[in-house]
Amino acid sequence: MTARLADIAAQAGVSEATVSRVLNGKPGVAAATRESVLAALDVLGYERPVRLRQRSAGLVGLITPELDNPIFPALAQVIGQDLTRQGYTPVLATQTPGGSTEDELTEMLVDRGVSGIIFVSGLHADTSADMQRYDQLRGQGVPFVLINGFSPKVRAPFVSPDDRAAMRLAVTHLAALGHTRIGLAVGPKRFVPVLRKIEGFQRGMQEQLGLDEAESGEFIQHSLYTLEGGQAAASALIERGCTAVVCASDMMALGAIRAARQRGLAVPRDISVVGFDDSPLIAFTDPPLTTIRQPVQSMGQAAVRALLEEIGGTPAPHSEFIFLPELVVRGSTASGPQGQQSSSRRSPAAEVPTGG
Repeated sequence: MTARLADIAAQAGVSEATVSRVLNGKPGVAAATRESVLAALDVLGYERPVRLRQRSAGLVGLITPELDNPIFPALAQVIGQDLTRQGYTPVLATQTPGGSTEDELTEMLVDRGVSGIIFVSGLHADTSADMQRYDQLRGQGVPFVLINGFSPKVRAPFVSPDDRAAMRLAVTHLAALGHTRIGLAVGPKRFVPVLRKIEGFQRGMQEQLGLDEAESGEFIQHSLYTLEGGQAAASALIERGCTAVVCASDMMALGAIRAARQRGLAVPRDISVVGFDDSPLIAFTDPPLTTIRQPVQSMGQAAVRALLEEIGGTPAPHSEFIFLPELVVRGSTASGPQGQQSSSRRSPAAEVPTGG
């Protein structure tokens, strides 16, 4: 107990006596100090004493796609922790192939009287979907926030990474390494993040390599956001002579590495691969993956903040909050073929990795 008190006191920047007073519910502690001690408990992973636990301010639904892609559990964890700190109880509702649809999950959450809903990569990102479903939800008085996607038809706060900037970062990195035939493995074209990634990729190819849209369009391959989808897309791009592939997710990037190896090509010696997300554990793949890091922490916290403002009756602006991604260079990218246009003929310089 003494060790625990010392840990909490150090974390909160107060005395052990103050920690003891807070934990025992004694008076004479300033509200701000009390909150610091409780926050220290949470950070250190200690359970709050029952008498100090905040009564739930209500349920908040979080609807995500499948959890196979590690980026979705990562977002769910950030959002769930932030909601809990604010006194809300998160309810995770996951779509699965052949399972409940977004509309069915939304109805279930509304029936249970949730205070609000956060949608991650939902139908709001699909340009072919009917956006009236969100108008109906707003008509029911349920506040909501939408992550990763945008529609001007929906009056709500949106939170997204800058997909265009992400692709320009990737292309700039690969072009600087000497690659001139850079491919893009991306999801179905009807999704807003896909369209934005294509725009950023083509702008990067224009800026760095002088290719127009028609020329860079030859290096774009649509597929599914899965390992198998990345493998299929990368196979097609390698056939077109690409010496580097930018993927729209880390899962696709792992598929691209598999496609290269099946052809007897080494990554990064023969072909460079860039992912997107920087999912947990992705730094420990073989080779460690160069990727574009989504600012998951900032995006998740912004979504919660916007939702709580909606719930509190002071709505956030019904616009899109864009968060800048970051290029993380690891071991899956290396020097390009120094003017050669086929991944089957490489110069010795192509064997030099850029980092670990």
